[in-house]
Amino acid sequence: MADYALKPVVIYIDADACPVKDETYRVAGRHGLHVFVVANSYINAPREDWIERVAVAAGPDVADDWIVERAEPGDIVITADVPLAARCVAKGAEVLAPTGKAFTPSSIGMQLATRNLMQDLREAGTVTSGPRPFGPRDRSEFLQALDRTVMRLKRAGYSAG
Repeated sequence: MADYALKPVVIYIDADACPVKDETYRVAGRHGLHVFVVANSYINAPREDWIERVAVAAGPDVADDWIVERAEPGDIVITADVPLAARCVAKGAEVLAPTGKAFTPSSIGMQLATRNLMQDLREAGTVTSGPRPFGPRDRSEFLQALDRTVMRLKRAGYSAG
């Protein structure tokens, strides 16, 4: 049996603007996983032993740094922040966007390049359309992707809480 067989799956939510916190709690509760809700200010979350709110100091990337310091293989990070996703993927964590799209070692380079290009265009004054509105289909895709990711990690030998 692998050394990581007893390592529990942990979920980290980059929570400041995350639209799928409730969906994450639902999946985590069903699978018995610990969730860290990380933000620069107090975030309302259900009062459960397995949900831990972490309010970090204000400042750029403070929440991101907190997550990156702790994320490791077998953990899941929920974020729409592409630079944070890249840092977590580099550490071996599973990373999902709120739309259910996975950030992977094979895709993160292109996702980061696209994000940087769009940022450069906006800074140069080019009008960009921005992301499409978040909708019910995104929630459904996220729920399915998170459940699949948890099941894959469990099959790989990681444990629930």
